[in-house]
Amino acid sequence: MSVTVGMKARVEDTVTHENTAVSAGSGTLPVFATPFMCALMEKASWMAIAPVLNDGDSSVGTKLSISHLSASPVGLRVWAEGEVTAVDGKRIEFKVTAGDEKGLIGEGTHERFIVTNDRFLTKAAKKLED
Repeated sequence: MSVTVGMKARVEDTVTHENTAVSAGSGTLPVFATPFMCALMEKASWMAIAPVLNDGDSSVGTKLSISHLSASPVGLRVWAEGEVTAVDGKRIEFKVTAGDEKGLIGEGTHERFIVTNDRFLTKAAKKLED
């Protein structure tokens, strides 16, 4: 099986002090932080395609273009969905959305590339060499 348009996944979380803007350093208010919303969107996206990847392969995020539309206070459940909208070889494009118990809180697009784990990590480790 391979990655196909329409594959999707949904992940959920609860807003706690640990994932607020205050804790992330991205603001001063105790609401769900944009960096954590982005992470939830990326998680939904990689989970959408992970079941069909070959052993030893993963996907890495390379681009994220989103709008954070509404604040979510501590205590609300939040969710994100990633849906494959295009496949171009190892490059995968996604539509991403996020919401809370009251409605849509974020939306945008995301791009990931399928990589071979060993090759990717070897290349990254070369940055540590003199």
